[in-house]
Amino acid sequence: MFALYLKEIRSFLSSLIGYIVIIVFLVVVGLFLWVFPTDFNILDYGYANVDGLFIIAPFVFLFLVPAVTMRSFSEEQKSGTMELLFTRPLTDMQIISAKYLAGLTLIIFSVIPTIIFFISVWYLGLPQGNIDVGGFWGSFIGLLLLGATFVSIGIFSSSLTDNQVVSFILSIAISAFLYLGFEFIYSLEMFGSFDLLIRSMGISAHYSAVSKGVIDTRDLVYFASIIMLFLFLTKLSLAKRKW
Repeated sequence: MFALYLKEIRSFLSSLIGYIVIIVFLVVVGLFLWVFPTDFNILDYGYANVDGLFIIAPFVFLFLVPAVTMRSFSEEQKSGTMELLFTRPLTDMQIISAKYLAGLTLIIFSVIPTIIFFISVWYLGLPQGNIDVGGFWGSFIGLLLLGATFVSIGIFSSSLTDNQVVSFILSIAISAFLYLGFEFIYSLEMFGSFDLLIRSMGISAHYSAVSKGVIDTRDLVYFASIIMLFLFLTKLSLAKRKW
């Protein structure tokens, strides 16, 4: 499994995909935080915080994570190497885990440099260090959990088709619905007193809770459950080759 994980990492880094993902993520977020005259611009806002990072990043992830994961199984199916892959002395779950961890590693590599934004605001604050440290690290953990969830969705989408474009679009659709969909539908009258329950089924509610700097076990269980669900669905999707 570790050998396959390293192979996937090398595959990302030996092509432009890995570098493009990291650069695009940092450039897009950096432009919104420091250059574009928006509500997220730190210098224009006048307060020492990087809340804009954790508002913008999820929307960037909605497109970048599918771009990372779309080739995970789609390329294997299209090139005909899928059967060769499954002849290795590895279980289906080990193969899925290796590809999942490789995608997650690339996302972590993308997020870690954003600590530079935190350090910059730390020194720019008046007085120096006048920033909500707990809130930042809570949001940082939340962003990693969000990325991990999107990767699992992307891996699942890739297992459904041998077309990378279809996998990319499907991953965006599922991720967007789970992140934003419940925020739009929970207030419908049809749900009545179950509205808050419906909202809690969406990713956004739990991401927002973690971003406040309070790490609640319920939120961690939610993210872990969603990740495991989609990895399990990926296993079921790949099992169809045996039918």
